[in-house]
Amino acid sequence: MIYEVFRQERKGQPFVHGGSFHAPDQAFADAYAREFYARRQESVALWVVPREQIVEIDEFPDEFDLKYRRVDGYSIKARLAIARERAGSATSPGTDGG
Repeated sequence: MIYEVFRQERKGQPFVHGGSFHAPDQAFADAYAREFYARRQESVALWVVPREQIVEIDEFPDEFDLKYRRVDGYSIKARLAIARERAGSATSPGTDGG
């Protein structure tokens, strides 16, 4: 079975792909990864994952497209028009003629 190793060099840094290797089982893969990627303290954390367990996501449906995070998808003009309508229809104190 092929295992993929992701390593973190220092706490707070992202994990990066360290490499791949063949191993008969998870216990052997863990021991090998510790020996090969962390023996000299060049890594503070490791992820050892069977390659078949890694899932690629390459399509993102529109349900997760948050328009307010995009400059072209959030209309401030429409919001301002609504706010101006509310402000124009509300009576402010002291303008009721009394």
